[in-house]
Amino acid sequence: MSKRILIVSVLLLTAVLFLQAKVRLPHIISDNMIVQQTSKVHLWGWGTHGKIVKVSVSWSVQIYSTTVGKDGQWNVDVTTPRASYQPLNIVFDDGERTVINNVLAGEVWVCAGQSNMEMPLKGFPNCPVEGCNEAIIEAGGLTDKIRFCKIPSRMAMNPLDDASCSWRCVDQRNVPDQSAVGYFFARMMNRALDIPIGLIEANKGGTRVESWLNRENLQALTSEPLDSAQIVRQYSWDYHRPLLWGNGTFSPILGYTVKGILFYQGCSNVEFPSPNYANLLACLVEQWRNGFGQGQLPFYFVQIAPCWYNNDANGTEAAYLREQQLKAQTIIPNSAIVCTNDCVYPWETQQIHPRMKKPVGERLAQIALNRNYGFENIRCESARFEKMRIKGDTCIIFLKNDYQGISRYEDFQGFEIAGDDRVFHKAEVAYDWRIGLMVRSEKVPHPVAVRYCFRNFQLGNVYNQALLPLFPFRTDNW
Repeated sequence: MSKRILIVSVLLLTAVLFLQAKVRLPHIISDNMIVQQTSKVHLWGWGTHGKIVKVSVSWSVQIYSTTVGKDGQWNVDVTTPRASYQPLNIVFDDGERTVINNVLAGEVWVCAGQSNMEMPLKGFPNCPVEGCNEAIIEAGGLTDKIRFCKIPSRMAMNPLDDASCSWRCVDQRNVPDQSAVGYFFARMMNRALDIPIGLIEANKGGTRVESWLNRENLQALTSEPLDSAQIVRQYSWDYHRPLLWGNGTFSPILGYTVKGILFYQGCSNVEFPSPNYANLLACLVEQWRNGFGQGQLPFYFVQIAPCWYNNDANGTEAAYLREQQLKAQTIIPNSAIVCTNDCVYPWETQQIHPRMKKPVGERLAQIALNRNYGFENIRCESARFEKMRIKGDTCIIFLKNDYQGISRYEDFQGFEIAGDDRVFHKAEVAYDWRIGLMVRSEKVPHPVAVRYCFRNFQLGNVYNQALLPLFPFRTDNW
């Protein structure tokens, strides 16, 4: 009997040693992954201390090697080829081989933020996505062209180094579950570049900018609770909680080599307003860039759309947040922002998830193509307020990024004008390309300020020569 027990013990010990000998990879390094082309791509994992891990790749004869550290971790940087649809593989060997198959070299972008980025192509309940069926039909021809990896939304008190996820090739079965904004971004990118596009979706609906900041930045810039019990007491809705979503949902991807970050967030910060939002967002971008360790990664983000916040279309809570977002773009290096003032239908006043996701994704793609891929003729900037001159009863508005023209000469909507009493009235607007936008109202004989779509829900109709909408603005600081 004792001899049998000894034999079983030896077999179990052998099995344990066998399992320990094989390298373990993070889930994001898996079959069907897209690696960033022509880069030194970071690969990592875990193994037995002291073991040598050799990494070989199908596109090169070079063999990379590294040693597992005392903490059980190993890292190696691998040079990747130019983008193509040619399937590749990567072999990890520490005495036993682990093979990652059907790898493609292409462009990898992160899709971060809250629910309007998370919103899948099939939509949320009572929140459809325009163009869904067309996109699903087309997805059948994009299997080797677009791939995505969805990171499960998870909270954690400490940063996680792995997440249960996998890379999926876009097809008619799984594309309904992909981020709609991400999909429309990737589709336009693939059409323009004809190379594989990979998306890493790390987002969570309802989150605030504070939800993604790490402990050090929260301590330095906010008064947010950082003890788990205090966090739960202060925020009954888990998606509003600080720290936890960044640790659990974003930290696992920080080792991956990417091209840039797409970000759509802000709605929850209307409910929890902060005059410091722009600086918090700038801090978050710096935090993520430091985490990826790839320098000033492109950061392209989306201004929140019109919505009836607090059941008040005429309120200004959301307008101030949009203003903070526009300010953030001016202080974040290598960043750009998309205007969505026209991406809502008039009947969607109470819809926090408007159905028009295609123009949002495509405008992000146009920025990326212009700034990162040599498409200099793509005009990707929305017009913005530059300055105002007052002449008698008329305020003359000058714009920048109008590409030498705007879209109309009459029927201007969304403008308001006020005098010293700070009461705003609907304005009449005329346009002369030699002068500018001339704003006036019979009710305001001595104007001092102009606002454009500076409400929770107010739709304008001014576009620049590229048919991109004018950013909401105000000339006052009231």
